[in-house]
Amino acid sequence: MAAQLLEGSPVAEAVLADAQARVETMKARGVTPGLGTILVGEDGPSAGYVRKKHETCDRIGIASFHHEVPVDGGQEALLAAVREFNDNPGVDGYIIQHPVPDGFDFGEALALMDPAKDADGLHPTSLGKLVLQEKGPVPCTPAGIQAMLNHYGVTTAGKNLVVVGRGPTLGRPMALLMSNRGAGADAAVTVVHSRVPNLADYTRRADILIGAVGIPNFIQPDMVKPGAVVVSGGITWEGKKLLPDVDESVGEVASWITPRLGGVGPTTVALLLKNTVDAAESRAAL
Repeated sequence: MAAQLLEGSPVAEAVLADAQARVETMKARGVTPGLGTILVGEDGPSAGYVRKKHETCDRIGIASFHHEVPVDGGQEALLAAVREFNDNPGVDGYIIQHPVPDGFDFGEALALMDPAKDADGLHPTSLGKLVLQEKGPVPCTPAGIQAMLNHYGVTTAGKNLVVVGRGPTLGRPMALLMSNRGAGADAAVTVVHSRVPNLADYTRRADILIGAVGIPNFIQPDMVKPGAVVVSGGITWEGKKLLPDVDESVGEVASWITPRLGGVGPTTVALLLKNTVDAAESRAAL
């Protein structure tokens, strides 16, 4: 069996086309959505992600704002950038690029963020709304994975879905999203992680298996049920090479699999911009 590829670009393009149409409607009313980014330090992959986000903003007509916080600026410089974006009326949504270097408290900075401007869906208020199944920004990578499954017609309702990983940016919100009510959800969700003994006993039951652990090539073919849909959400950088959680050889067992490049990355960026447009529309309605 050779798995079909869950390419992220077609999914992202559909999301961005809708976002662009909404941006044009708002601009006709005199409202230009704005996305802000805060980058701490000079991490190469993080800086590349931020550039991609701003390039996509330019493409669909969203205004861009950016703060670079030097490592020697310390936590107070990060908090000052958060306060500035909170107070800037041109910024509808913004993110603090994660991870931040050692010595910085991401949680404190996130808690200081205006929840109405949470473009990443990671503020405690946003995650609380996800738990309560209320409307609000959904973390971008989980939302992008859900959009991908919907785009390719993968049935999720009633299916055994296993998330490998329990982190606050991917694993936990992914499990919440897929177990909630609604289209592209309603799954029977199990969350496991790298410290679970006999992990493969769980993953081999999955109709849909999502890697969210951040360990390169962690999920191997013998951990996958033949014909399963397999998504690598977690990634690791080895120098300039991106390594997914799911080993590429899993493609010989799965029915669908994300490629090493061009899988969840494009959808994550697209959902970030969608969240920004949502926030701008809410502001314009006030």
